[in-house]
Amino acid sequence: MNTRRRWILAIAAAAVLVAAMDTYVIVLALPAIMADVGIGVDQLQAATPIVSGFLLGYVVVMPLLGRLSDLYGRRPLVILCLGVFAAGSLVTASATDLGSVVAGRTLQGLGGGGLVPVTLALVADLWPADRRGLPLGVIGGVQELGSVLGPLYGGLILSIAPWQTIFWLSLPVAGVLALGLVASGARDRAVRAPGPRRPLDWISIVLAGIAGVAGCLSIASPGGLRGNATIGVAYSALGGLVWLTPIALVAAGAAAALILWELRDHHSTRGLLAVRTLPAVAGAVDWQGAVLLGVALSTIIVSFSAEDPATGAISPAALWLLPLGAVSAAGFVIRERRARHPLIAAAELRSPGAYGALLTNLAVGAALMAALLDIPVLARATVDPNSQLGAALVLLRLLVGVPVGAVAGGWLSQRLGNRVVAAAGMAITAAAFFAMTGWTATTLGDPFGPGWLHPSDPVLVACGLGFGLAIAPVNASMLASVRDQMHGLAAALVVVARMIGMLVGISILTAVSLHIFYTTASAFPSPSALCPTSPLNCPPYERDVTAAIVTELRAVFLGAGICAGLAAMLSALLLRGRPDRLAPAAS
Repeated sequence: MNTRRRWILAIAAAAVLVAAMDTYVIVLALPAIMADVGIGVDQLQAATPIVSGFLLGYVVVMPLLGRLSDLYGRRPLVILCLGVFAAGSLVTASATDLGSVVAGRTLQGLGGGGLVPVTLALVADLWPADRRGLPLGVIGGVQELGSVLGPLYGGLILSIAPWQTIFWLSLPVAGVLALGLVASGARDRAVRAPGPRRPLDWISIVLAGIAGVAGCLSIASPGGLRGNATIGVAYSALGGLVWLTPIALVAAGAAAALILWELRDHHSTRGLLAVRTLPAVAGAVDWQGAVLLGVALSTIIVSFSAEDPATGAISPAALWLLPLGAVSAAGFVIRERRARHPLIAAAELRSPGAYGALLTNLAVGAALMAALLDIPVLARATVDPNSQLGAALVLLRLLVGVPVGAVAGGWLSQRLGNRVVAAAGMAITAAAFFAMTGWTATTLGDPFGPGWLHPSDPVLVACGLGFGLAIAPVNASMLASVRDQMHGLAAALVVVARMIGMLVGISILTAVSLHIFYTTASAFPSPSALCPTSPLNCPPYERDVTAAIVTELRAVFLGAGICAGLAAMLSALLLRGRPDRLAPAAS
C-alpha cells in the first residue's frame, strides 16, 4: 500500500510539475510566438489574450472540476485533465494564427488548472489527516518548482529549437503520465466498486487510440503527409470546409463508436470512460451555479489581468465587467440556496479552518504577486537595466526558497500544527518585505562576502521560504475541515482564492504605487532644464526617475508586507491546529 501510494504521488506530482512549467514557459516563448502569428514587439497588448486565456482556463472551471472529482473519482479526472492539457499543447504547437494560440493556451489552462486541486484531493484520500502534511508539501513544492524550472526549460529549448518544440514535448509526457496512473491501479473513494478488479476493455482502448491518433494528425496536419500524393487525400477539404477532412471524420467516428461501445453493459471487463455513470454524475452537479460562478470569476480575471501592471491597475473594460460579475455572483448565491445539489454548500465552509484557509490564501496571493512582478522591475530599474535575464535571476533567489519551504512546511505541520507553521512562514515573509522597504537603488548590486553574494540575497531567500512554509498547512487545514466527499471542491477553492488574491492584490498595490510615482515625478525638473545641451541623454534626470521607481516599489513592498502580516494573523487565529488533535470533519 505504501509503495503504491508513493507511486501515485510521484506521478501526480510530475503532472503538476509539467503543467506548472508550461504556465511559466510563456515568459520566454511569448516574443517568438508573437512574431510567428504576425504581432509586432510594439503590440504587446494584442498578445494579452494569450496570457488571459490561459488564466481563464486555469481558474474558471477549477471549482467544477474539483466537484466532479468528488463525484466521478480523482484518477479519472487527473487523466482527463492530462488529456485536455495535451490537447491544448497540440493546438498551441500547431497554431499559425493568434486565435489558435489563444484557444490552445486556454485548453492548457483548463487541463493544468484542474490538476492541482484534484491532486491535492487525491493526497487527502490516500493519507489520513495526521500524515498528509508532507505529501501536500511535496505537491505544493513541485508546483512552485515549476516557476523556477519553466523559464529555464523554455530558454534551453528556445536556444536549440523553435518555440513549438516546447509544446510538442508536452504530448508524450502527458501520455506517459496518464498511462502511469492507469497502471497504478488506484481506486477512488468516490467510485470504488465492490468485488475483484476487472481488466480494461481492449475494444475501448483501440477505439480511443484511433480517435486520439486521427485527431492529433488532423489538428497537426504535418506537411509531409498533406503533400503526399496518396496520404494527402485524407486532408482534402470536404464541402469547401477546411476543417472537415476525411481524417477528421475518422477521429469523430471513432470517438462516437467509443461512446456507444462504452454504453453497453461490460460483464467481464470495465469500461475505459465509465460513460454509463456520467448521467448520474451530471445530475448531481449544479450546472447553472457553475456557469454563474464561472462568469463571476471570468469578469475578475479579465478586469485585473488584461492591463499591463506597469501602466495601469485595471482594464478599462472593468467598468462593465465588474458589475456583470457582481450580478453573476449574486445570482450564484441565490441559486446555491435553492439548488438540490449545490456546487458549493455553505455549510461546508462554516468551519474556521475552512474559511480561514480561503482568507489566508487571498492575502498570501496578494503578497506573492507583488514579489513576482516587482522584484524584477526593481532589478531592471537599478542593477540590470539592459538584461531581462539578469532581472529574472534576481527573482530566482526568491523562487528557490519556495519549494524548499513547501516541503519543510508539510513536514513541520505534521509535528507543530498548521497554525504555527503557516503563521511563522508568513511572519518571515512579512519581515522580509518590511526589510525591502529600506532598499535603495544600489542594494541589489552591493557586494557581500564573495562577489556573487549581495545583502539582498538572504532577504529574498527568506521571503520565498516563508511563502513555501504556508502552502501545505493552508491546504491541510481546508481538507481537514470538510467531509471527504468534498475534498476536490475544497482544494479547488483554496487555489482559486490565491489566484484571485494575486490578481486583485497586485492591481490595488499597483494603483497606489503608480500614484506615488507620478506624484514624485511631477516635482522633477524637466530634462531640458537639467541638461539643456543634451536633454535626450540626461543622467541627472535618469537618476531622479530611478529614485522615483525605487520609492514606488518600496510602497508596493510595504503593502505586500501588510498582506503577508495579515496572512500570518489569519493563520494563527483560524487555521486548524495539530492534525492528531483535530476533531472529526463536518458530516
